[in-house]
Amino acid sequence: MRKIILAILGALLIIGAIFLGNYFIDNNQKPKPTFKKSINTVFVQNVKNTEVPIVLTANGNLVAKNKIDIFSEVQGVLNTSNKAFKPGTAYNRGEILLSINSDEFRASLKSQKSNLFNLITAVLPDLRLDFSSDFKKWEDYLKSFDINKSIPELPSFSSDKEKYFISGRGILTAYYNVKNLEVRLSKHLIRAPFKGVLIETLVTPGTLVRSGQKLGEFIDTDIYELEVSVNSEFADLLKVGNAVELTSSNKSKTYEGKVVRVNGRIDQISQTINAYIQVKDPDLKEGMFLEANLIAKSETDAIEISRKLLVNNNAVYTVKNDSVLTLSEINPVYFGAENVVIKGLKDNDKILAQPFPGAFDGMIVNIGKKD
Repeated sequence: MRKIILAILGALLIIGAIFLGNYFIDNNQKPKPTFKKSINTVFVQNVKNTEVPIVLTANGNLVAKNKIDIFSEVQGVLNTSNKAFKPGTAYNRGEILLSINSDEFRASLKSQKSNLFNLITAVLPDLRLDFSSDFKKWEDYLKSFDINKSIPELPSFSSDKEKYFISGRGILTAYYNVKNLEVRLSKHLIRAPFKGVLIETLVTPGTLVRSGQKLGEFIDTDIYELEVSVNSEFADLLKVGNAVELTSSNKSKTYEGKVVRVNGRIDQISQTINAYIQVKDPDLKEGMFLEANLIAKSETDAIEISRKLLVNNNAVYTVKNDSVLTLSEINPVYFGAENVVIKGLKDNDKILAQPFPGAFDGMIVNIGKKD
Protein backbone atom coordinates (compact mmCIF):
# COMPACT_ATOMS: atom_id res chain seq x y z
CA MET A 1 0.00 0.00 0.00
CA ARG A 2 2.85 2.33 0.87
CA LYS A 3 4.50 1.75 -2.49
CA ILE A 4 1.27 2.52 -4.35
CA ILE A 5 0.83 5.84 -2.48
CA LEU A 6 4.43 6.85 -3.20
CA ALA A 7 3.99 6.00 -6.90
CA ILE A 8 0.81 8.08 -7.10
CA LEU A 9 2.48 11.06 -5.34
CA GLY A 10 5.50 10.86 -7.68
CA ALA A 11 3.25 10.85 -10.75
CA LEU A 12 1.27 13.86 -9.43
CA LEU A 13 4.52 15.70 -8.70
CA ILE A 14 5.80 15.11 -12.20
CA ILE A 15 2.51 16.23 -13.76
CA GLY A 16 2.47 19.36 -11.55
CA ALA A 17 6.03 20.22 -12.52
CA ILE A 18 5.11 19.94 -16.18
CA PHE A 19 2.12 22.25 -15.82
CA LEU A 20 4.14 24.73 -13.73
CA GLY A 21 6.92 24.82 -16.31
CA ASN A 22 4.46 25.44 -19.14
CA TYR A 23 2.91 28.22 -17.08
CA PHE A 24 6.21 30.02 -16.61
CA ILE A 25 7.10 29.56 -20.27
CA ASP A 26 3.81 31.06 -21.42
CA ASN A 27 4.17 34.06 -19.10
CA ASN A 28 7.78 34.83 -20.27
CA GLN A 29 6.99 34.95 -24.00
CA LYS A 30 7.25 38.55 -25.33
CA PRO A 31 4.86 39.70 -27.98
CA LYS A 32 6.33 40.00 -31.44
CA PRO A 33 7.37 43.63 -32.10
CA THR A 34 5.51 45.52 -34.74
CA PHE A 35 7.47 48.02 -36.83
CA LYS A 36 5.90 51.15 -38.15
CA LYS A 37 6.96 51.64 -41.71
CA SER A 38 8.35 55.24 -42.12
CA ILE A 39 9.21 57.07 -45.34
CA ASN A 40 11.82 59.84 -45.27
CA THR A 41 11.16 63.25 -46.78
CA VAL A 42 13.72 64.83 -49.11
CA PHE A 43 13.92 68.18 -50.89
CA VAL A 44 14.65 68.30 -54.58
CA GLN A 45 15.31 70.78 -57.35
CA ASN A 46 14.43 70.43 -61.01
CA VAL A 47 17.34 70.18 -63.42
CA LYS A 48 17.52 72.95 -66.00
CA ASN A 49 20.52 72.60 -68.30
CA THR A 50 21.94 75.94 -69.42
CA GLU A 51 25.23 77.50 -70.49
CA VAL A 52 27.37 77.64 -67.34
CA PRO A 53 30.42 79.92 -67.27
CA ILE A 54 33.55 78.27 -65.88
CA VAL A 55 34.89 80.63 -63.23
CA LEU A 56 38.46 79.99 -62.08
CA THR A 57 39.06 80.97 -58.48
CA ALA A 58 42.54 82.09 -57.44
CA ASN A 59 43.99 84.40 -54.82
CA GLY A 60 47.07 86.40 -54.01
CA ASN A 61 48.45 89.60 -52.51
CA LEU A 62 48.41 93.00 -54.15
CA VAL A 63 51.67 94.55 -55.34
CA ALA A 64 52.04 98.13 -56.55
CA LYS A 65 52.53 98.21 -60.33
CA ASN A 66 54.96 101.14 -60.06
CA LYS A 67 57.43 100.37 -57.31
CA ILE A 68 61.07 101.38 -56.91
CA ASP A 69 63.86 100.73 -54.45
CA ILE A 70 65.68 103.98 -53.69
CA PHE A 71 69.48 103.70 -53.90
CA SER A 72 72.19 106.33 -53.64
CA GLU A 73 74.67 106.69 -56.50
CA VAL A 74 76.82 109.20 -54.62
CA GLN A 75 78.26 109.60 -51.14
CA GLY A 76 77.48 112.30 -48.61
CA VAL A 77 75.56 113.31 -45.52
CA LEU A 78 71.77 113.23 -45.83
CA ASN A 79 70.26 116.72 -45.52
CA THR A 80 67.02 117.58 -43.79
CA SER A 81 64.05 118.37 -46.05
CA ASN A 82 60.59 119.91 -45.85
CA LYS A 83 58.99 116.48 -45.54
CA ALA A 84 60.04 113.79 -43.11
CA PHE A 85 61.64 110.85 -44.90
CA LYS A 86 59.50 108.27 -43.14
CA PRO A 87 57.00 105.55 -44.17
CA GLY A 88 53.60 106.96 -45.13
CA THR A 89 54.92 110.30 -46.42
CA ALA A 90 53.33 111.18 -49.77
CA TYR A 91 55.13 112.93 -52.64
CA ASN A 92 54.06 114.37 -55.97
CA ARG A 93 55.86 113.61 -59.21
CA GLY A 94 59.16 115.52 -59.39
CA GLU A 95 59.19 116.42 -55.70
CA ILE A 96 62.50 115.95 -53.85
CA LEU A 97 62.61 112.72 -51.87
CA LEU A 98 66.17 113.03 -50.58
CA SER A 99 68.92 115.63 -50.65
CA ILE A 100 72.54 114.59 -50.08
CA ASN A 101 75.05 117.26 -49.14
CA SER A 102 77.06 118.26 -52.23
CA ASP A 103 79.16 121.26 -51.08
CA GLU A 104 82.48 119.50 -51.63
CA PHE A 105 81.42 118.05 -54.96
CA ARG A 106 80.03 121.39 -56.14
CA ALA A 107 83.37 123.06 -55.38
CA SER A 108 85.17 120.42 -57.43
CA LEU A 109 82.78 121.05 -60.31
CA LYS A 110 83.43 124.77 -60.25
CA SER A 111 87.14 124.06 -60.37
CA GLN A 112 86.68 122.00 -63.52
CA LYS A 113 84.50 124.72 -65.08
CA SER A 114 87.21 127.29 -64.38
CA ASN A 115 89.74 125.02 -66.05
CA LEU A 116 87.56 124.78 -69.15
CA PHE A 117 87.06 128.55 -69.19
CA ASN A 118 90.82 129.11 -68.99
CA LEU A 119 91.51 126.65 -71.82
CA ILE A 120 89.07 128.41 -74.17
CA THR A 121 90.41 131.82 -73.17
CA ALA A 122 93.97 130.67 -73.97
CA VAL A 123 93.10 129.67 -77.55
CA LEU A 124 91.21 132.84 -78.45
CA PRO A 125 94.30 134.68 -79.77
CA ASP A 126 95.13 131.73 -82.05
CA LEU A 127 91.55 131.54 -83.20
CA ARG A 128 91.61 135.23 -84.13
CA LEU A 129 94.67 134.63 -86.32
CA ASP A 130 94.06 131.18 -87.80
CA PHE A 131 90.25 130.89 -87.65
CA SER A 132 89.03 134.46 -87.91
CA SER A 133 85.64 133.39 -89.23
CA ASP A 134 85.10 131.20 -86.16
CA PHE A 135 86.48 133.58 -83.57
CA LYS A 136 83.18 135.37 -82.94
CA LYS A 137 81.23 132.23 -81.90
CA TRP A 138 83.90 131.20 -79.39
CA GLU A 139 84.04 134.72 -78.00
CA ASP A 140 80.24 134.70 -77.58
CA TYR A 141 80.50 131.29 -75.90
CA LEU A 142 82.85 132.70 -73.27
CA LYS A 143 80.56 135.67 -72.69
CA SER A 144 77.63 133.31 -71.99
CA PHE A 145 79.73 131.12 -69.71
CA ASP A 146 78.45 131.23 -66.11
CA ILE A 147 80.34 129.17 -63.58
CA ASN A 148 77.25 128.89 -61.35
CA LYS A 149 75.07 127.48 -64.12
CA SER A 150 75.18 124.39 -66.28
CA ILE A 151 77.68 124.93 -69.07
CA PRO A 152 76.23 125.48 -72.54
CA GLU A 153 76.97 123.14 -75.41
CA LEU A 154 80.20 123.88 -77.29
CA PRO A 155 79.85 125.73 -80.60
CA SER A 156 79.61 123.47 -83.63
CA PHE A 157 82.74 123.05 -85.71
CA SER A 158 82.90 124.62 -89.17
CA SER A 159 85.69 122.35 -90.39
CA ASP A 160 87.79 119.39 -89.41
CA LYS A 161 90.78 121.68 -89.10
CA GLU A 162 88.99 123.71 -86.39
CA LYS A 163 87.88 120.51 -84.66
CA TYR A 164 91.42 119.14 -84.53
CA PHE A 165 92.74 122.46 -83.26
CA ILE A 166 90.21 122.66 -80.40
CA SER A 167 90.60 118.99 -79.49
CA GLY A 168 94.39 119.31 -79.47
CA ARG A 169 94.16 121.98 -76.81
CA GLY A 170 92.29 119.60 -74.46
CA ILE A 171 89.07 121.61 -74.61
CA LEU A 172 86.83 118.68 -75.57
CA THR A 173 88.22 116.55 -72.75
CA ALA A 174 87.71 119.33 -70.23
CA TYR A 175 84.17 119.96 -71.53
CA TYR A 176 83.05 116.33 -71.14
CA ASN A 177 84.70 116.10 -67.72
CA VAL A 178 82.53 119.01 -66.62
CA LYS A 179 79.39 117.47 -68.14
CA ASN A 180 80.14 114.21 -66.31
CA LEU A 181 80.50 116.05 -63.01
CA GLU A 182 77.25 117.92 -63.63
CA VAL A 183 75.44 114.61 -64.09
CA ARG A 184 77.00 113.31 -60.87
CA LEU A 185 75.96 116.49 -59.05
CA SER A 186 72.33 116.00 -60.10
CA LYS A 187 72.37 112.62 -58.37
CA HIS A 188 72.68 114.37 -55.00
CA LEU A 189 68.98 115.17 -55.36
CA ILE A 190 66.63 112.19 -55.62
CA ARG A 191 63.20 113.13 -56.97
CA ALA A 192 59.95 111.18 -57.00
CA PRO A 193 59.50 109.55 -60.44
CA PHE A 194 55.73 109.45 -59.93
CA LYS A 195 53.09 110.37 -57.38
CA GLY A 196 53.26 107.95 -54.50
CA VAL A 197 54.06 107.09 -50.90
CA LEU A 198 57.12 105.88 -49.02
CA ILE A 199 56.57 102.41 -47.57
CA GLU A 200 60.08 101.83 -46.18
CA THR A 201 62.94 104.09 -45.07
CA LEU A 202 66.40 103.01 -43.96
CA VAL A 203 68.15 106.34 -43.27
CA THR A 204 67.54 109.54 -41.30
CA PRO A 205 68.82 113.12 -41.75
CA GLY A 206 72.47 113.42 -40.72
CA THR A 207 73.27 109.84 -41.75
CA LEU A 208 76.34 109.30 -43.92
CA VAL A 209 75.05 107.82 -47.15
CA ARG A 210 77.41 105.64 -49.20
CA SER A 211 77.28 104.95 -52.90
CA GLY A 212 75.11 101.91 -53.67
CA GLN A 213 73.35 102.02 -50.30
CA LYS A 214 69.60 101.30 -50.23
CA LEU A 215 67.70 104.22 -48.74
CA GLY A 216 64.06 103.15 -48.91
CA GLU A 217 61.14 101.97 -51.02
CA PHE A 218 58.60 104.09 -52.91
CA ILE A 219 55.33 102.97 -54.54
CA ASP A 220 52.53 104.36 -56.67
CA THR A 221 49.26 103.96 -54.74
CA ASP A 222 46.98 104.38 -57.78
CA ILE A 223 47.51 101.11 -59.65
CA TYR A 224 48.07 97.62 -58.26
CA GLU A 225 48.64 94.18 -59.71
CA LEU A 226 47.56 90.78 -58.42
CA GLU A 227 49.55 87.72 -59.43
CA VAL A 228 47.47 84.53 -59.45
CA SER A 229 48.28 80.93 -60.39
CA VAL A 230 45.82 79.09 -62.62
CA ASN A 231 45.78 75.43 -63.64
CA SER A 232 47.65 74.96 -66.93
CA GLU A 233 44.56 73.19 -68.33
CA PHE A 234 43.05 76.64 -68.82
CA ALA A 235 46.20 78.31 -70.16
CA ASP A 236 44.74 78.73 -73.65
CA LEU A 237 41.57 80.29 -72.20
CA LEU A 238 43.25 83.16 -70.34
CA LYS A 239 43.17 86.24 -72.55
CA VAL A 240 44.66 89.65 -71.94
CA GLY A 241 41.82 92.09 -71.37
CA ASN A 242 39.45 89.59 -69.72
CA ALA A 243 37.37 91.14 -66.95
CA VAL A 244 38.02 89.82 -63.45
CA GLU A 245 35.95 90.19 -60.29
CA LEU A 246 38.06 90.60 -57.17
CA THR A 247 36.75 90.23 -53.64
CA SER A 248 38.32 90.97 -50.27
CA SER A 249 39.13 88.17 -47.83
CA ASN A 250 35.92 88.72 -45.84
CA LYS A 251 33.78 89.11 -49.01
CA SER A 252 32.73 92.59 -47.89
CA LYS A 253 34.02 94.50 -50.93
CA THR A 254 34.21 93.79 -54.64
CA TYR A 255 36.63 95.32 -57.14
CA GLU A 256 36.83 95.25 -60.93
CA GLY A 257 40.11 94.26 -62.56
CA LYS A 258 41.39 92.98 -65.90
CA VAL A 259 44.08 90.59 -67.07
CA VAL A 260 47.04 92.62 -68.36
CA ARG A 261 49.67 89.89 -68.75
CA VAL A 262 49.85 86.10 -68.93
CA ASN A 263 53.14 84.33 -68.35
CA GLY A 264 54.35 82.29 -71.30
CA ARG A 265 55.82 79.53 -69.14
CA ILE A 266 54.08 76.81 -67.10
CA ASP A 267 55.54 75.91 -63.72
CA GLN A 268 56.84 72.35 -64.09
CA ILE A 269 56.25 71.42 -60.45
CA SER A 270 52.74 72.78 -59.86
CA GLN A 271 51.64 72.74 -63.52
CA THR A 272 50.16 76.21 -63.14
CA ILE A 273 50.52 79.40 -65.15
CA ASN A 274 50.70 82.90 -63.70
CA ALA A 275 48.27 85.62 -64.76
CA TYR A 276 48.59 89.27 -63.73
CA ILE A 277 45.48 91.30 -62.94
CA GLN A 278 45.50 95.10 -62.81
CA VAL A 279 43.10 96.88 -60.46
CA LYS A 280 42.55 100.48 -59.38
CA ASP A 281 40.68 101.62 -56.29
CA PRO A 282 41.46 104.22 -53.59
CA ASP A 283 40.70 101.68 -50.85
CA LEU A 284 43.36 99.21 -51.97
CA LYS A 285 46.70 98.82 -50.20
CA GLU A 286 49.85 96.91 -51.06
CA GLY A 287 49.89 93.46 -49.50
CA MET A 288 46.08 93.20 -49.33
CA PHE A 289 44.79 89.65 -49.87
CA LEU A 290 42.22 89.35 -52.67
CA GLU A 291 40.38 86.51 -54.36
CA ALA A 292 39.98 86.59 -58.13
CA ASN A 293 37.22 85.00 -60.20
CA LEU A 294 38.37 84.57 -63.79
CA ILE A 295 35.76 83.62 -66.41
CA ALA A 296 37.66 81.13 -68.57
CA LYS A 297 34.99 79.49 -70.78
CA SER A 298 31.40 78.24 -70.79
CA GLU A 299 29.93 74.73 -70.83
CA THR A 300 26.63 74.14 -72.65
CA ASP A 301 23.90 71.77 -71.40
CA ALA A 302 25.31 71.76 -67.89
CA ILE A 303 24.31 72.72 -64.36
CA GLU A 304 26.25 73.85 -61.31
CA ILE A 305 25.64 72.11 -57.97
CA SER A 306 27.28 71.84 -54.57
CA ARG A 307 30.20 69.41 -54.35
CA LYS A 308 28.53 67.93 -51.25
CA LEU A 309 25.87 66.35 -53.48
CA LEU A 310 28.42 64.26 -55.41
CA VAL A 311 28.76 60.54 -54.70
CA ASN A 312 32.23 59.16 -55.50
CA ASN A 313 32.75 62.21 -57.75
CA ASN A 314 30.80 60.59 -60.60
CA ALA A 315 27.14 60.28 -59.49
CA VAL A 316 24.30 62.11 -57.79
CA TYR A 317 20.98 61.06 -56.26
CA THR A 318 17.84 61.73 -58.29
CA VAL A 319 14.21 60.94 -57.46
CA LYS A 320 12.38 58.76 -59.99
CA ASN A 321 8.59 58.55 -60.15
CA ASP A 322 8.42 61.05 -57.28
CA SER A 323 9.22 58.28 -54.76
CA VAL A 324 12.36 56.23 -55.53
CA LEU A 325 15.85 57.53 -54.77
CA THR A 326 18.13 56.58 -57.67
CA LEU A 327 21.90 56.92 -58.05
CA SER A 328 22.50 58.51 -61.47
CA GLU A 329 25.92 58.73 -63.13
CA ILE A 330 27.04 62.17 -64.30
CA ASN A 331 30.05 63.76 -66.01
CA PRO A 332 31.80 66.42 -63.89
CA VAL A 333 33.51 68.96 -66.17
CA TYR A 334 34.92 71.43 -63.63
CA PHE A 335 35.52 71.32 -59.90
CA GLY A 336 35.45 74.62 -58.02
CA ALA A 337 36.22 75.30 -54.38
CA GLU A 338 32.59 74.68 -53.28
CA ASN A 339 30.63 73.88 -56.46
CA VAL A 340 31.00 71.55 -59.41
CA VAL A 341 29.76 71.86 -63.00
CA ILE A 342 28.21 68.61 -64.24
CA LYS A 343 26.67 67.23 -67.43
CA GLY A 344 24.63 64.12 -68.13
CA LEU A 345 21.26 64.92 -66.53
CA LYS A 346 18.08 65.66 -68.46
CA ASP A 347 15.90 68.71 -68.07
CA ASN A 348 13.27 68.37 -65.32
CA ASP A 349 15.12 65.51 -63.62
CA LYS A 350 14.70 65.84 -59.87
CA ILE A 351 18.00 66.08 -58.02
CA LEU A 352 18.48 66.32 -54.27
CA ALA A 353 18.70 69.95 -53.19
CA GLN A 354 20.82 69.11 -50.12
CA PRO A 355 22.80 66.11 -48.86
CA PHE A 356 20.72 63.35 -47.24
CA PRO A 357 22.57 61.14 -44.69
CA GLY A 358 21.91 57.41 -45.03
CA ALA A 359 20.64 57.65 -48.60
CA PHE A 360 20.91 54.52 -50.79
CA ASP A 361 19.89 53.46 -54.24
CA GLY A 362 16.24 52.34 -54.33
CA MET A 363 15.24 54.09 -51.11
CA ILE A 364 11.56 55.08 -50.91
CA VAL A 365 11.13 58.78 -50.15
CA ASN A 366 8.60 61.57 -50.12
CA ILE A 367 9.30 64.88 -51.87
CA GLY A 368 8.95 67.72 -49.42
CA LYS A 369 7.89 71.26 -50.19
CA LYS A 370 9.87 74.22 -48.98
CA ASP A 371 7.96 77.03 -47.33
